Amino acid sequence: MPLADILNKDIIDLEVKGNTKDEVLHYMADVLYANGYINDTDVFVNDIYEREAEGPTGMGAGISIPHGKSLSVLRNGIMIGKTENPIRWESSMSDDGFQDSHLIFLFCVSADEEFAKNHMMLLSELAGKLGNDVRVTRLSQASSKEEIMDLILCEDDELGEVDELLNEEEIVDLDIDF
Repeated sequence: MPLADILNKDIIDLEVKGNTKDEVLHYMADVLYANGYINDTDVFVNDIYEREAEGPTGMGAGISIPHGKSLSVLRNGIMIGKTENPIRWESSMSDDGFQDSHLIFLFCVSADEEFAKNHMMLLSELAGKLGNDVRVTRLSQASSKEEIMDLILCEDDELGEVDELLNEEEIVDLDIDF
């Protein structure tokens, strides 16, 4: 299942409300619920926290990719949110174990075996895309849902150059044990 098949403008939000990780996760889960992706926001958020307990999902450059498997999922998707405020998120990228995140990719994946396989492939594909500093900079500057989708789906050679990157942090692969 390629990224193009699960990205949906209806679950991209450029003004995610919240001042804490918990508020942001609940806000984003409510959007998933309202769009028919999950049937229970509390179960879904608890399942995300269960995975978060295994290791940080902040990957540097202000990006976090919370993910996990949940029986509350009705339809696979990735909720993409730009927060109004920087959100303190666990990360192995800093000495204190936290980073300020402003771009959140919340995976919404069913716990059944077939979807779990797709989850790993999607996570790998997205992490590969986010390994490009130009793409990350442009995503941080994006002002429309369409622009975010285009930036995620385009090939690296379509991105062009950016004069100045927002952050010089190194982006690393996530530890994605399940």
